[in-house]
Amino acid sequence: MRSWVLGTGSQGNVVVVEADGSRILVDAGLPIRALVRRLASIGITPDEIEAVVLTHEHADHARAAVAGARAYGWRIMATAGTVAADQALWSAGTEPMRAGDTVGLSTMQVTTVPVPHDAAAPVAVVVTARHSGERTAVVYDLGCATDAVRRGLSGLDVLIIESNHDEAMLRMGPYPRSVAKRIAGPRGHLSNVAAADLARSVTHRGLSRIVLAHLSANCNEPSLALRTMTAALAGTRSSGARVSVASQETVTGPFGPADTTPSSQLSLGF
Repeated sequence: MRSWVLGTGSQGNVVVVEADGSRILVDAGLPIRALVRRLASIGITPDEIEAVVLTHEHADHARAAVAGARAYGWRIMATAGTVAADQALWSAGTEPMRAGDTVGLSTMQVTTVPVPHDAAAPVAVVVTARHSGERTAVVYDLGCATDAVRRGLSGLDVLIIESNHDEAMLRMGPYPRSVAKRIAGPRGHLSNVAAADLARSVTHRGLSRIVLAHLSANCNEPSLALRTMTAALAGTRSSGARVSVASQETVTGPFGPADTTPSSQLSLGF
């Protein structure tokens, strides 16, 4: 199993997960042309995408899903609440799921985990390879880590996790007070400290790669996020896990349980 982050942040989020020759997207938040270009940069054509699983309906996660379905026949899956919140998703024949469901695809199983965020029915996504049992999770756009989230992220090989903001930078940042309060609230986004706490709580010896995603362009720095996560993992069973920071502008990866690529070599600069 391998995964790539095609881009992550407020301008668009897309993750590719591949197992045994099949590929899916978790979210499709980039403009469709940019998404297709970034797929091409890792040798994947859009007609090779088996399905798109949406975490929620916000544009930076769902922007290209309908366009991809119309142009390339993408199968879209999302929670029933997400479909109900976006008429275009309903019109495109999006398959509704219940949060907590597991859906079987050709080489993978997709499990959704409900998360607290200011969307209709948002979820984290855990993908399990049928043949190897390897597990990759994508968990971002959540204001806090519930017990259900912690349970759902057990036994992972790769964790792609939101590390959205530094708390001090958010307080001093450019946002109106109401916006900063929403971001820091229980249905907003994880801070670096909260992300590190969540990752630490699900560590085990098999967790080999942690990828920090959805960093704020205004209220965070990659070095701060990386330092906070690395410090939290020190002395845990995942203290040897490689930690990387994904960006909005570049493709990052691949990541996998057997990944030995140094973090400094993971950005393709596309």
